[in-house]
Amino acid sequence: MNLTGYGAYLPYWRLERTTIGEALGAPAGAGSRSVASFDEDSTSMGVEAARVALRSSTGDAPSEVWFATTSPAYADKTNAVAVHAALGLAPEGGAYDVVGSVRSGLAAIRAASDASAAGRSALAVCADIRTGLSGSADERGGGDGAVALRFSADEAPIVTELAWTSVTKEFLDRWRVPGESASKVWEERFGETAYLPLAQQAVSDALGRAGLLASDIDHFVVAGLQERACSRVAGLLKIDKKAVRDDFRLRIGSPGAAQPGLLLAGALDQAGPDEVICLVTLADGADCVLLRTTDALAGARPAVSVAAMVDGDSASVSYQRFLNWRGMVRTEPPRRPDPDRPAAPPSLRNAGWKFAFEASTCTECGTRHLPPMRTCMTCHSIDKMEPERLADVQGKITTYTVDRLAFSAAPPVIAAIVDFDGGGRYACELTDVDPETVAIGQRVEMTFRRLYTIDGVHDYFWKARPASTTAPSGTDSSSIDSSGEA
Repeated sequence: MNLTGYGAYLPYWRLERTTIGEALGAPAGAGSRSVASFDEDSTSMGVEAARVALRSSTGDAPSEVWFATTSPAYADKTNAVAVHAALGLAPEGGAYDVVGSVRSGLAAIRAASDASAAGRSALAVCADIRTGLSGSADERGGGDGAVALRFSADEAPIVTELAWTSVTKEFLDRWRVPGESASKVWEERFGETAYLPLAQQAVSDALGRAGLLASDIDHFVVAGLQERACSRVAGLLKIDKKAVRDDFRLRIGSPGAAQPGLLLAGALDQAGPDEVICLVTLADGADCVLLRTTDALAGARPAVSVAAMVDGDSASVSYQRFLNWRGMVRTEPPRRPDPDRPAAPPSLRNAGWKFAFEASTCTECGTRHLPPMRTCMTCHSIDKMEPERLADVQGKITTYTVDRLAFSAAPPVIAAIVDFDGGGRYACELTDVDPETVAIGQRVEMTFRRLYTIDGVHDYFWKARPASTTAPSGTDSSSIDSSGEA
């Protein structure tokens, strides 16, 4: 396994389970779950995780993208292509979906790993939005999030694969037919009875192949939607309690197809060199992956760990708004004309700008232009431009306005003028921010989002959000008069 890097993404919003209980008048348990915003879906979250995974890369860009989810944004279109485009990857490469069940996440990881073993660089991206009927266990126990694992044959691996075993058995523990939004689940005791022997066999086989004992495991994590079965695996296998790692269910829930990779990323955040990680996944069978870390791990870690994301800045969302974002409760939209459906021809012509956020930089005078232009606004040179990707360039808010009348699924709309580091200015929408905390001079970074969906067409583009790695730089009092509220 030529795993050389990884990255994770958790949305800004949290839904407290007590909030669900208060709304429905029934106990819903303790803790919270992560909630994708109204402008996020599995594709946009996958892009965010992949951007993190690629930041530490020193090798070739991925030539393949494998995207896994149980909640695809499109059913008759390859969602991985939008991820590929948003990352600005070369067209000479493949992008493939692996959709359906929670086990699809492991399938994408295996496919990307096999590609790297054949000499090709690859990226496995797993993202999910989990929901269910109001008051259901899936609703309160699910979670939204994404993870990306980078595989390359020309970089030092951060782990070596000791064993990967799979046990498959057909039984009906959960199901959902096409067109339905909520899964049906057999009782937890049945899932526990079916999964535990499979988990025991998968782990025992893996330890035997690797020539290890259960006591040799330094980090043990279990992923799966059957919480009752997952909670018993470590005890059944007599794993040292000190080796069992948090599965984050109490704070973010279970993010479906993204959970195995997310828990692996969390274990990699904590592991030292030459330590053994055991990842067990219970989904339509059982998989066990045994890995040993290398000295290269320390240099490949993202700046923000999974645990820090779980405990980091977040905001609570009301149950009513959560239902509205998931399309389970329809509210009257602002009384404004609906946006036009995104058209395919201009999207194709401007794919570099729309998906990869590529500006144009004048080769004569160095002026940046957002959106890209043929004629330089400074020196007036024509067709002397080079594309420049600004998706990972931060900036600061020069001025902004809070518009409470514009069309939005979550008003108000906050529009800001952003000055990018190194030059270039653009007017864009802010997201994941409280209108009361926006300030002129505040540092922001770009994030890939879904602006809206009309006639089944998702309009993806980039918004700005408060920078996660740079503290706000304060307010420029000379510009305060430039902002207002509609």
